[in-house]
This record gives sequence, structure tokens and C-alpha cells, in this order.
Amino acid sequence: MQLQDFPEEIQGYLVPKVGGELVYHCLGCHMEYPVDQLLYTCPNCGSVLMMKDKEFERLKEVPGSLWRKIFDYRKMLNIDALKGIFLYHEFVAPIIPLEDIIYLGEGHTPQVMANESLRKKVGVDFYFKNDGQNPSASFKDRGMASALSYINYLVRRRGIGDILSICASTGDTSASAALYSAYLQGVVKSAVLLPHKKVTPQQLSQPLGSGAQVFEIPGVFDDCMKVVERMAETYNVALLNSKNVWRIKGQESYSYEIAQWFDYDMTNKVVVVPIGNAGNITAVIQGFLNFFDTQVIECLPKVIGVQSEHANPVYRYYLEPDVEKRVWRPVVVRPSVAQAAMIGNPVSMPRVIRLVEEYNSKAEEKKVFVVEVSEQEIMDWELTANRNGHIACTQGGESLAGLVRALKEGIVEKGEIAILDSTAHVLKFVDFQNMYFQDNFPPEFEILPKAELKNFPQLIKPESLKVVPEPGKQLSPEDFERFVALTVEDIARRLNLKPRE
Repeated sequence: MQLQDFPEEIQGYLVPKVGGELVYHCLGCHMEYPVDQLLYTCPNCGSVLMMKDKEFERLKEVPGSLWRKIFDYRKMLNIDALKGIFLYHEFVAPIIPLEDIIYLGEGHTPQVMANESLRKKVGVDFYFKNDGQNPSASFKDRGMASALSYINYLVRRRGIGDILSICASTGDTSASAALYSAYLQGVVKSAVLLPHKKVTPQQLSQPLGSGAQVFEIPGVFDDCMKVVERMAETYNVALLNSKNVWRIKGQESYSYEIAQWFDYDMTNKVVVVPIGNAGNITAVIQGFLNFFDTQVIECLPKVIGVQSEHANPVYRYYLEPDVEKRVWRPVVVRPSVAQAAMIGNPVSMPRVIRLVEEYNSKAEEKKVFVVEVSEQEIMDWELTANRNGHIACTQGGESLAGLVRALKEGIVEKGEIAILDSTAHVLKFVDFQNMYFQDNFPPEFEILPKAELKNFPQLIKPESLKVVPEPGKQLSPEDFERFVALTVEDIARRLNLKPRE
């Protein structure tokens, strides 16, 4: 749709202009730094950073009702840069010109309502937001679109060059970082660090296919993270983990999309996300706060973070009801099918602590919760969801298990509507599904398959057949007819089919 075809009162707002004054803001000493440099922690005290728009008040000058029209009409524009997460340009990264924005098809992933059978089984209405339908098949693409657009902006506008992007990963981050870096061929090179034999073959194949240099090291994600943090402190590299606040900015789009999906009515809504490195829940909370502060939405939804018993430092932290007595303690993780969430020392935890306090304060009641689920519950609910028409990954199973737990604990009430984050595509985690079906999970996973959820292929080869089809070997008409007839008969018997009358 052409710009001149829109209502005149909205035309001037549809194509965003460069604006704002973004700075890195330290959560520790509150120092601020310009964003014309790659910065991940405070040079003064070493604390993590948040992004602050010192001109955020200008966004409040536009009425919330007008912002809704801007975003809704903007979806009809045929401008590539505005088709993804930068539909919300003024809230994500207003300093980046449209021509510097990278768009690979990320964002605006579908929300799929659970069918009636599954809703009855769970006890509440809910949707899966399928972020596995992003380009690299995970939600990480939201943050990478932001972070690599920023790097592209630095290269094109600031003359910074010869950039090596690097990240630690449990699989999805590496796939996304490698993909978006590859798009900036000749400008950015990519390297990723993975925990040895802790990443599925499907996930490992992705950064290799995108041409990244892939390094596997002993240990788990937390160990990889320490290595890349040291590299970022020592060498001129672009760190692409969620410690990079530009990643958080891009992931805020998840909240904006949910609000827009419900016509900006967040009454009785509950958003459920796996916690992992805590970047996603940070972004979700910040995104809703941004829309609330500018009156795009009029109330804040509940936000529920979910952790496995095998990687639960955030859950343990919030077990203490007295804020003054809470003590942050990382944990040693155990094996988890929710690999992206198998992190014992989330780098974004300082951001979470601050934002949870702000969120609950502005909501004037407790609106952020953390629940814990078992590995058994994660796998059982993932398979149950997918048997009801979804494509939930193990993290999606963790979200559904978390919703069920929250219902049992009275955090979620009848009549509320939940939106669950399925962070990646189920095909990335088919090995865990097969381990479940074949009952060969190692004991440390603490998963015993339920018979009703197991599934196997069945070989149909009637014993009376002397010859069967083979590649390059054609059966005689008589033998082929016999093969078809006996095979049909065997399948019909197994399915208990009745002949037509």
C-alpha cells in the first residue's frame, strides 16, 4: 500500500525518522556511555548495562491511541526495514536509519490457540507463540536483527570495520549469530563457542552451514560464556550474547507483537517464558513497561518465568519472600532437555531484579512470578502439545509445564488467557523426542517415558511375500499386485478398519 493511500492524519508518522538519544546505562554505578562503541559491561564498575533513551519522554507526546494506529497501519507498508521487529522502530532502536536495518524475515511469529481438547486438559485458554518460525528457527533472531543492524550502522556511519562477532551458545544463539553475520558478508566474520556434545546435531549444523568458525570446549554453557566474556574484555570482538544490550532491545518486540495481536488489550493476559540466560524475560518485561509508560497498553499482563529443577537459580532467588533477605547464588546445572534454559548463572539477572521491582511497582501488585518444573513434565507436556497440533520445542514444553504449575499454585486463574513462548522449532530437538520414544534417556535426565506418549514406526512386510519393491528393481505386475494387496490387508488389520459395504 502506498503512503499517499493512508489517512492524511497518519501519513506523517508511518515512516519513522531517526531520533532519540540512546546511551548505555550501568545498573551498578549508574554511569552512562555513548552508543558509538561496542560496550557490554560498565568500564567503571563492571556491571551489566541497560539501554536508555534520554529522550523517551518524546514518545509520550504521541497519544497511546495514535501509537496503536501507527503500528497497525505501518504493517501495510511495503518497506522491508519495517516488516520485522523494526515495525516498532521508535521503541527498538530509533537512532538506526532504515537503510542500515537488516531484515531476514524475523518477527511477527504466529500465535496459535490450543485446540479445545488441550485447553480442557490444561484448564485454561492459551496460545503458543511459535518463535521457531523465525529465519534460524528460534527467537534469537529478534535480538540478532537488532544487534547486527547496529553493527551495520557502526560500519556504514562510523567507519568501524574488520569486525568479528562471537558468542557462547547452547545452539540457538550460535545459529542466529552465524546467519545474521553471514548476511553481512565481507563486513562481519563469525565465531561461536559451544559446549562439547551438549548441542543437538541439528543445531550444530546451522552455524557450520552459515560458514562460522565453530569451537567446542569442555563443560556447559556457563563455561563457554566465561571464555567469550574474557575474549570480549581482551580483544576487539562483537559479543552477541544477551549480555549485549542490543540483543535485549530486539527481543522487546516479542511483547509489542503480543500486545498488537490482542488489539492492545492486555487485561487478563498471562505471558509465560522459559528463563535461560534471563535475556528473554528481561526483554519481555521491558517491552511491556515501554508500552505501558506510553499508554499503548493500559495495564500490565502477568509474566511467569519458568525454570527446570536442573537449572533453577532464579526460582531459588525468588523463593525468599523478603526482598532484603534474597541472596543471588548461581547453581551447577544438571542435564536438561530444555537446553537453551540450561544455564546456572544468567548474565541478565541484575536486569531482571531491577525490572521485576519496577514492573510490580507500576502494576501496583505482584505481576511477575517464577515457577519450577521437572524434566519429566517438560517432555510430557511438549509431546502432549504436539499431539494436539502444535510444533512446540522442549522450551515450549517447559512453558506449558510452567503454565500447568502456575495454575496449581493459584498464580493463574480461570478466565485468564496465557501466551506461551515456544522459543525454537521442534525439529531442533527431535533427538530428545526419539530418546523418549526409545526409552534411552540417561539416568541423570530423570525422565521415564509414558506408554501413551511413545510412538514408533512399524515395518509392514508380510511374511508370505517372496519379493518386495527395491530401488532399481521392478516387480512383475503379478508380484506388485500381490505386494499391494497383502500390504493393504496388514495395515487395515493394524488400524482395525472395516471393509466398505
